Amino acid sequence: MDAERFSHLGLCVGNLARSLRFYCEGLGFREASRLEVSGAETDTLLELSGVRLEAVYLLRDRFCLELLHYAEPGAAGDGAPRAMNALGLTHLSFRVERLEDAVARLSGAGGRVLDHTRIDNPAIGARAIFVLDPDGTRVELVETTRDG
Repeated sequence: MDAERFSHLGLCVGNLARSLRFYCEGLGFREASRLEVSGAETDTLLELSGVRLEAVYLLRDRFCLELLHYAEPGAAGDGAPRAMNALGLTHLSFRVERLEDAVARLSGAGGRVLDHTRIDNPAIGARAIFVLDPDGTRVELVETTRDG
């Protein structure tokens, strides 16, 4: 295989400050770097026209999340959560020590709690729930007594 290593996962965001609050204050990411790009090469790579993009790279647990904010041409979509059986990325998942504390922290950082997804499954020793980030990306929170 020619791929050297995993680099990052990119998320398009509508409001950079709002998303930074959610991912940094709510989920414990830290900002690693920023990049502003525009021009013909950027337009070609991203298959868009007139791009002015700010990318912020966030790190946590050796995972890099890139927040992409398009000053031009702006973000597309309505921010509604994607169906879990839609092709492509469905969600980000985090193990948490105390589910209720994590839910409160993410709600306070601009997340929307999907209370109807809450489960408590003693058979597998887990409690879980989905929270939406400020742009509708699903974030799964799992509290479990199991290793792995």
